[in-house]
Amino acid sequence: MAKLTKKQKVAYSKFDSKQAYSIEEAAKILKDVSSENFDATVDLAVRLAVDPRKADQLVRGVVSLPHGTGKEVKVLALVTPDKEAEAKEAGADFVGLDEYLDKIKGGWTDVDVIITMPSVMGKLGPLGRVLGPRGLMPNPKTGTVTMDIGKAVSEVKAGKIDFKVDKTGIIHAGIAKTSFDVNKIVENANELLHTIIKLKPATVKGDYMKSVYIASTMSPSVSIDVKSIKS
Repeated sequence: MAKLTKKQKVAYSKFDSKQAYSIEEAAKILKDVSSENFDATVDLAVRLAVDPRKADQLVRGVVSLPHGTGKEVKVLALVTPDKEAEAKEAGADFVGLDEYLDKIKGGWTDVDVIITMPSVMGKLGPLGRVLGPRGLMPNPKTGTVTMDIGKAVSEVKAGKIDFKVDKTGIIHAGIAKTSFDVNKIVENANELLHTIIKLKPATVKGDYMKSVYIASTMSPSVSIDVKSIKS
């Protein structure tokens, strides 16, 4: 095991790293042990009893966090001229089409979410190798390919996030900032966890959630008691 720094030793002294806590207790501990000199992101890591190689066990979804993520999300709306005003009014940071497609071809990906229309998806296909690895390819399942551009932009700006189980069976998601009060962290965490529970594949029998951990960008991870999560 790597040698702990002085700050890490102090953090670990404030809780039992071998114990699992309720979400409320874990959030309080997290705020107590987070010593970053910036407003760090609060992350949840949820290990599921699924086999992501099987299509029917590839857990994926979207959730609107009640208090947002605390992060300023940069949105690109790739739309035809008749939808530009709608996208701008909803708060999209970048709005257009061909000029942004050319920028992406040149390597520009300085956005967090891309929202587009069904009729535009054909133009995005050739950019899959650029957008795919960065998680930027729009997808109807996450609400980022739609004719209701204004609603989609507003929801993303308000705290709607998408999540997907990785190849190791874990869902990672940023749900808050360490500056949030405990109640807001708890409510955001519950919203994500309950959404994941509802997506349990029918082919998964027995315990679905194997473990849940909460941590900030540089803090120790605090284990959440899976049994304390009420579905």
